Amino acid sequence: MRLGVLDIGSNTVHLLLVDAHPGARPFPFASHKRPLQLVSYLDADGAISVAGQDELIGFVNEAWNFARRHGAQDLLAFSTSAIREAANGAEVLARVHRETPVRLEELSGGDEAAMTFLAVRRWYGWGAGSILDLDIGGGSFEMALGQDELPEIARSLPLGAGRLTRDWLPEDPPSPKSIKKLRKYIRGMVGEAAEEFAGFGRPDLVAGTSKTFRSLARIAGAAPSAAGPFVPRVLTLEDLSLWTKRLGALSSRDRAGLDGVSALRAPQMLAGALVAQAAMEAFDVPVLKICPWALREGLILRRFDTLRFETTGDLPRGPADGEEFLVAAGAGPSANGEPS
Repeated sequence: MRLGVLDIGSNTVHLLLVDAHPGARPFPFASHKRPLQLVSYLDADGAISVAGQDELIGFVNEAWNFARRHGAQDLLAFSTSAIREAANGAEVLARVHRETPVRLEELSGGDEAAMTFLAVRRWYGWGAGSILDLDIGGGSFEMALGQDELPEIARSLPLGAGRLTRDWLPEDPPSPKSIKKLRKYIRGMVGEAAEEFAGFGRPDLVAGTSKTFRSLARIAGAAPSAAGPFVPRVLTLEDLSLWTKRLGALSSRDRAGLDGVSALRAPQMLAGALVAQAAMEAFDVPVLKICPWALREGLILRRFDTLRFETTGDLPRGPADGEEFLVAAGAGPSANGEPS
């Protein structure tokens, strides 16, 4: 079966097509994405502008057509904090539904944490023991801990790298005063959240997911993405602390020259590093593993788990010209936004 996952994130809009069947490892088939920082389209009231909505709708239609052309049989479409926290998020979702064939499923912070945790668990397996996952997005930061396939405790904080850069680091390069204020703000929020995790024991494995963690590990010396997903990659607190200081002294243009850092994400690398450092300090983590699977893979795995029970006989064939394929909704975590 070929499944499409359309991810409307804070930094990019991304369609991933994978081939798999229930019980199998998803194999990437094709990808279609575009840089679209929806937070840059927010007006003074925190609403996504008409121009931003037009860009989003254009890509959603592109993604739909791309999935059809490549024989997708099922499509999961979801949005995260960029739309969830916009003042007009509900209106944007309604407009997308009116003007495209896609209904975007809005994920809560709890949904994000739970589905990312599921992906990490499946990647490392039961032998990993208790897992703590840290995930830094453009708009939010998720933490999840547990011994099963879904976390026992999960928290989402408004500490996304893009959000913090926009709100706290207006200069390029940022001033030492701005960095100090932001560091204090992040440590306060992360430290308070980490205290809630204390009663659930120390994890046996700590994983970092998201492009931010991958980029931080890369500039600290981890293998490039071209080496493949099975090459072990780690990030140490010692290296991270050193690079956080270096990033604070560099302009966005200089950061973009570092290995593994794109021009799109270069401006927010410092904020991401500050969040990562605060989390590793708060949870007393000297080293974490970089997990190649994250939210998209978690949703894919949950969808195939659902299909295992829904499907009898052969899976449906891909859509022919003029036909529509299924747009799955409600196949993720619980509707109330809490890990289920």
